[in-house]
Amino acid sequence: MSDKHYDTLPKAHTTYANIIKNLLPIGDNRKVGRDELPQATYYVDDLHIDQSNLNDYRKICGFADNGKIPITYFAVLSQALQMNMMVKEPFPFAMLGLVHVDNSVTQYRPVGERETVSMSVAFANLRDHTQGQQFDFVTTVKSQEDVIWEGISTYLARGKKSDISASSISKPRPVTVKPMVDEEGTHTVFEVPEDIGRRYAFVSGDFNLIHLHPLSARAFGFPKAIAHGMWSKAKCLAMMSELPMACTAEVSFKLPIFLPSEVELIAEPIAKLENREDACVFGLYSAKNNKPHLSGVIKLVAEA
Repeated sequence: MSDKHYDTLPKAHTTYANIIKNLLPIGDNRKVGRDELPQATYYVDDLHIDQSNLNDYRKICGFADNGKIPITYFAVLSQALQMNMMVKEPFPFAMLGLVHVDNSVTQYRPVGERETVSMSVAFANLRDHTQGQQFDFVTTVKSQEDVIWEGISTYLARGKKSDISASSISKPRPVTVKPMVDEEGTHTVFEVPEDIGRRYAFVSGDFNLIHLHPLSARAFGFPKAIAHGMWSKAKCLAMMSELPMACTAEVSFKLPIFLPSEVELIAEPIAKLENREDACVFGLYSAKNNKPHLSGVIKLVAEA
């Protein structure tokens, strides 16, 4: 097992050359067979929140400045460890081919912005998919020995289908149907500006070229720059009513948001969550043609 401990979150520029190398679909002697992931966990043992970055994140996503860390913020911070793991370990896939398809974050209690916590990220759950293979990054945040936050980011690496039984392959996700508007829920139409990808990149550290400019996006097959998926998830949650103190927010990313765009958020009322069997469903859609950008659900969990 290859574990690494950091005193602070690594900065993207410290591995920038290797990140660019891994974005290119060329041979790499470090690559291993596609039947395994590196047995690696990366840690930040004492994670202190950068207050300036946190404030910028709140502003760009729309979260309240209430002394608490937004439920999606640790998912953003964990991406610094994820990038280092993909370039420093014998990672079997080219970074350029990865598609962020699902994201789940669970907050077991509100986390204060001045708290010092520990964070770990590990590879997990490599499985076959009809379009290639999927795997997870699993992030765990602790306060001393108590788990206070967990996150799972699922990625698809497109490629040749494996010669295995159909029953063991992850199936394509069902088509998302736009729901009716609940008068007690959230319904809003808003503009996604052309520069949101560049602005969010400076806050999140995710400078993937598909988000920054139409010209760089076209080089990777997109007609325009597209919004970050984790920005769209955070924006939806920030525009809904105050979330429960302990809950899970899951999303599946659907069609990209080409910049600029007008989008429509439809969400069931948070107030309907009374026990762990209940669910609050939400989705983000194109205001032009009603096609889905993401679908999500919020559920209660037991408090830490």
